[in-house]
Amino acid sequence: MTSRRELEKQMKSEHRLPPGQAATVKFPVLHYGPIPETNLDTWTFRVFGDVEQEKTWTWQEFNQLPKTQLKMDIHCVTRWSKFDTLWEGVSVGELVRQGIITPKPSANFVIQHAEYEYSTNLPLDVTLADNFLLATHFDGKPLDPDHGYPLRGIIGNIVGRQDIQVTYFWKGAKWIRALEFTSLDKPGFWEEAGYHNRGNVWQEERTD
Repeated sequence: MTSRRELEKQMKSEHRLPPGQAATVKFPVLHYGPIPETNLDTWTFRVFGDVEQEKTWTWQEFNQLPKTQLKMDIHCVTRWSKFDTLWEGVSVGELVRQGIITPKPSANFVIQHAEYEYSTNLPLDVTLADNFLLATHFDGKPLDPDHGYPLRGIIGNIVGRQDIQVTYFWKGAKWIRALEFTSLDKPGFWEEAGYHNRGNVWQEERTD
């Protein structure tokens, strides 16, 4: 088994460890507030705002949407990085490509709305990129409650892809319940608290 220090040395040599980050072999749990209780019988996911047709899916309906698997490196603003993580869920970009969601020309940003009125923001092009996913599974298993069960946004680095923006992990909301497409940017919980609005990993955009 590779030690944390050996892993960190390897990731540095492969240019996969962003500045200011340290490798971890664990999966730290970080969030603000309590873990919500979820009833899948009443759970819904909503897409609204600057879209041609608003959508609301039940849990059963959401799980009928096209599935995507992603292997990514993820990077937390608290300075840990976890490598080759495997996720499964729904790609927003794929939903748009298949016409399941159609943003209006006015849409420039997507706001993720989660339990307890938590939110975070991303530009539209970042949300539609291959490295953003509405994840239901991690490492082949449904998400644990403390990692966002039943659904969370995730964003990370796909190894070898230089054409996609990589942001810190807080830009994917745990316990997500809705996506709002909008013409105007709306900074969310951590952005309002002083975190950088964009959060680019390679440029160390941690605070505004």
